Amino acid sequence: MSVAVLGMLVAIVFGTLVGIARTTPDRRLVFVGNAWTELFRNIPLLVQIFLWYHVLPSLFLPLRALPGFVLVVFALGFFTSARISEQVKAGIQSLPRGQREAGLAMGLTLAQTYRYVLLPRAFRIIVPPLTSEAMNIVKNSSVAFAVSIAELTMFALQAGEETGQNIEMYLAVTLLYFVSAFAINRGMLVVESRVRVPGMIGAK
Repeated sequence: MSVAVLGMLVAIVFGTLVGIARTTPDRRLVFVGNAWTELFRNIPLLVQIFLWYHVLPSLFLPLRALPGFVLVVFALGFFTSARISEQVKAGIQSLPRGQREAGLAMGLTLAQTYRYVLLPRAFRIIVPPLTSEAMNIVKNSSVAFAVSIAELTMFALQAGEETGQNIEMYLAVTLLYFVSAFAINRGMLVVESRVRVPGMIGAK
């Protein structure tokens, strides 16, 4: 869960920044945002984890000082950030264009308009897809076992080898993943019901 939670925090921070960049009038920021999204979205997660764990520390020596756990968190977070950036972009673009213009007309800077006007409503709109990403990142964290990070799937492999009860261990792990994802889904449904934007799809 620590891999998933920290990875989700990284994903939300970078996904939000990239999503904002892709909706600004600055074409350079739009280009950078699009490049980030395409790069991390089109490379399989397992490949990215191997790159972060084996390749990048050889190219960038400061990364060697970081624990493998941290490298996997960045790999998982950056991979998911590309998907969240699409959702943030869609959320911002779904708002009436006049809201940005009204914020600027009131004397707010572009950054303040995003912070106080656009993002609060955009995030209320994209709660459902963010729920899916939170569930996905819990399930995707299982890939970390490929580089020997001590997470749930790795524990099942080790416990199965030590006890000889592989079937029981995999059934237990399957149940734990299901319970974790289901709990996230139920919790986010409560959040969604409280923050729905009137007039939008699904709002009451």
